[in-house]
Amino acid sequence: MAREIATGVQDFREIREKNAFYVDKTAFIREWWNELDSVTLITRPRRFGKTLNMSMLECFFSNKYEGRADLFEGLDIWEDEEFRKLQGTYPVIFLSFAGVKFTDYRDTRVALNSVIADLYNQYEWMLKEQKFTDADREAFKEVSKKMDDPTAALSLNRLCEWLYRYYGKKCIVLLDEYDTPMQEAYINGFWDDLVAYTRALFNNTFKTNPSLERAVMTGITRVSKESIFSDLNNLTVVTTTSNRYATAFGFTETEVFAAMDEQGIPESEKEKVKFWYDGFTFGKVKDIYNPWSVTLYLDERKYDTHWANTSGNGLVGKLIREGDKGIKTEFEKLLNGESIDAKIDEQIIFSQLTGNRNAIWSLLLASGYLKVVNAVFSSAGKPTYQLALTNYEVKCMFETMIEGWFAQTEDFGEFISAMFKGDVKSMNHYMNKVALNTFSYFDAGNKPSEQREPERFYHGFVLGLMVDRSEDYMVKSNRESGLGRYDVVMEPKDTKKVAVIMEFKVFDPEDEAELAETVANALKQIEEKKYDADLLQRGIPAENILKYGFAFEGEKCLIRKEE
Repeated sequence: MAREIATGVQDFREIREKNAFYVDKTAFIREWWNELDSVTLITRPRRFGKTLNMSMLECFFSNKYEGRADLFEGLDIWEDEEFRKLQGTYPVIFLSFAGVKFTDYRDTRVALNSVIADLYNQYEWMLKEQKFTDADREAFKEVSKKMDDPTAALSLNRLCEWLYRYYGKKCIVLLDEYDTPMQEAYINGFWDDLVAYTRALFNNTFKTNPSLERAVMTGITRVSKESIFSDLNNLTVVTTTSNRYATAFGFTETEVFAAMDEQGIPESEKEKVKFWYDGFTFGKVKDIYNPWSVTLYLDERKYDTHWANTSGNGLVGKLIREGDKGIKTEFEKLLNGESIDAKIDEQIIFSQLTGNRNAIWSLLLASGYLKVVNAVFSSAGKPTYQLALTNYEVKCMFETMIEGWFAQTEDFGEFISAMFKGDVKSMNHYMNKVALNTFSYFDAGNKPSEQREPERFYHGFVLGLMVDRSEDYMVKSNRESGLGRYDVVMEPKDTKKVAVIMEFKVFDPEDEAELAETVANALKQIEEKKYDADLLQRGIPAENILKYGFAFEGEKCLIRKEE
């Protein structure tokens, strides 16, 4: 009989007590414990079972679940007699920063303090014991959402010490989604403030803590050691390129297909599920599936961007939208099903994200939006990775994101309609409204450039064209054709339809008297460089090829069509 799908439930105890659908990941308990690492940081994309696995660790080791053999009977770990003896034998501190998503440091600090204070409230009974002193009880009372930073920094260290004193065994600390506040801090401009708070908390909890047995931290990114882990030389980091715990997070193809068989889903659907949700690689293990989307598919029997539409895309969207023309050009390749080359640094340095392409691709790889297709190693042993979009679900998510960039104005769609009709007057009217409304949107960031960069706008504009007309057109930019490079070509999949060539130029007051001269030079370049060569070779009639010159001066745009 097929087990019921408990959508969104991340509590191991609840899933097991209800005998709900569960893919057995308890081998992770044995694998982690046998590694003997003091502090382990595991990074995986969001919604990849991190919280459920942390809950599983708590249920297995915490003395709150002493004698709960029923939670593990029939699972992999319970076949090991030695590990049965470990179940329910340690004091365990389990906390999560997943809900700490605020736009300023003050609220973030209060929220982090509240998480710790709520944890303390669970142990208020313990301090009533005679083995604790009045000084202990005073220190306990100091922990609240309004506590000062020194108190917060020592809070988890002290709680470990009190639990060790009470139970006679050192503590296991489990911290889930440690980097969620970090990403919000970067997006909203209070990174430095939060780093100071976090570094002190982590150092006292995970480094200078004699009452700590072991610890596990999970997150999406490996924040650079220089930022918050500078004092943690006992930290073992396991990223998506590591071989450790490769199958502990996410579903393997065998697990997905077995679940489909259990739910009575026809064999014919397996290739579709693979197309939508496969594509992740952890270490050397390929064909890892996104568990959130697979679970929702099993429950709803509907293909959709389940994982990609959950929260957490804000930073990714910001980096691509505000990125330079190189970022947008490479992203065009990704949307066209091509791959890009990048040097990956798995230590995410947030301060580099605004100007370092490889840092951005590193973040997208860690977050699950990109996958490694191949790796080429230099003579010095340094790899260059060939990256592509992970799967069809991710592609759909990015297309929806790009559509949202232009959703603020209806003029975008009207501009495209006018362009295919050759209506230059309307094109100029619409484009100037679009440019005025969206220039600042594409040239944003913490330090917008004093001089607008039209390249950011029109390369973002090209991405909009790609998404809006993807069913009927192949949109290319900065590609070789004829005697040079064009800026944008919209090549119809049906050779009977109209093709469009667009050349973008920025007004140069040293060489041109007015914007009209700039647009004339753009049209001249289309002809001189024979940008229509590939289209003509495909059999598209010359009269069906519309050629437009675009000239930019600040936020003003002038468009002309070759007659």
